[in-house]
Amino acid sequence: MRVLKLFLFFIIAGCFIFPVSVFAKPVTINWWHAQRSARGKVVAKMIQEFNASQSEYEVVGTFKGNYDETMNAGVAAFRAKKQPHLLQVFEVGTQTMMLSGAVYPVFELMKDAGYNVDWSRYLQAVLSYYMNADGNLMSMPFNSSTPVMYYNVDMFKKAGIAPLSKSEPITWDELGDITKKIVSADIAKAGMVTAWQSWTQIENYSAIHNIAFASKANGYEGLDCELEINNPQVVHHIAMLKSWADDNRFMYGGQKYQGPKAEFIARNVAVYMDSISAIAKLKKAVNNFKWDVAPLPVEAGTKKLQNSIIGGASLWVLNGHSKKEYKGVAAFLKFLSSNAMQEYWHKETGYFPITIDAYESLKSKGYYKANPFQEVGINQLNRAIPTKISRGLRLGYFVQIRNIINEELEQVWNGKKSPKAALDNAVKRSNAQLRTFEKTYE
Repeated sequence: MRVLKLFLFFIIAGCFIFPVSVFAKPVTINWWHAQRSARGKVVAKMIQEFNASQSEYEVVGTFKGNYDETMNAGVAAFRAKKQPHLLQVFEVGTQTMMLSGAVYPVFELMKDAGYNVDWSRYLQAVLSYYMNADGNLMSMPFNSSTPVMYYNVDMFKKAGIAPLSKSEPITWDELGDITKKIVSADIAKAGMVTAWQSWTQIENYSAIHNIAFASKANGYEGLDCELEINNPQVVHHIAMLKSWADDNRFMYGGQKYQGPKAEFIARNVAVYMDSISAIAKLKKAVNNFKWDVAPLPVEAGTKKLQNSIIGGASLWVLNGHSKKEYKGVAAFLKFLSSNAMQEYWHKETGYFPITIDAYESLKSKGYYKANPFQEVGINQLNRAIPTKISRGLRLGYFVQIRNIINEELEQVWNGKKSPKAALDNAVKRSNAQLRTFEKTYE
């Protein structure tokens, strides 16, 4: 009996020494994302680090498929009232998410949770893509990228071409001369290839030259916007690429990245345009030739170059959860933006560190001296203050619009349509999508 009393005494005493919260189950925070393979492992490591850093919350990451599948899964879950706390959505879904009514804006979340975030210490060309009309951040940038130009240094050397500058872009005319030399000398089957052709050759081409992609400041100033990509400058650019396709200076490798990347790795082309996130993949995949990175080309005579625009995705906080859970979401987002996590993410994936502090920290450690190609995209993104045109695109049904543009460009490459006819039709078809979106959300 005495032993039992002693046992009960220690149990009761323990409750006073160790508060009940110590034994409480951590609050679960669900994050649905589209990161798989190597990037998925990096995401898992970041989640693990956060969970190990405190005991109040436990983030559970779930891969939900590609970007389209992840966004669709989030929409379906919200309708069924089974939504996650965080949903990764690619940049073309921004307008849809903003108008969905399903979102807890990030700037409000962080403020409500007691975090005084200095948003001026984030890369402004990244933030501007995800801001509302009042300049407030709606979602937290996560995997942000911009396209750059990769090139085979060995092929350039064989053709007698000097390595390219990592800060000063060459002109499209100069690239035409370079690819002509390489093809004429049978150094490669083709001169250049591009991934994500709408993103690299129309969206970013337009932003860099401060040409409107759509009216109403690229959709930022109203749902009643219309595409304007059938303007003379873009038509001329696509016509030039078509002429290059006819003499093998340009190769069409497919709409996304797998085909173009494979052509570059197989040494079938000398130049490859793609996201900065391809850096991590090329590091692992290429061991039989030297490659380097340069900014995207520009038109000769351009007086002022603007910034390129981003791709990738951001993290949206969904409505319908408790205040306590949202405190955990805010803590996790704060953790993800820390220098340690941003430096790790940048090194492992090639995506931008989204804060100036993380970038300056890496620079002070000599990281970019050892890895100069990883700074090319950052410098290109930050070379000018974003204008109303170069800050990004805010279009409804942008996924469908990109598919339309890709389909019309394919008609150009296979000779079935002229560049002007294809871009005119892309505008007509895309505007029909925009009108449907406008009626849905007006």
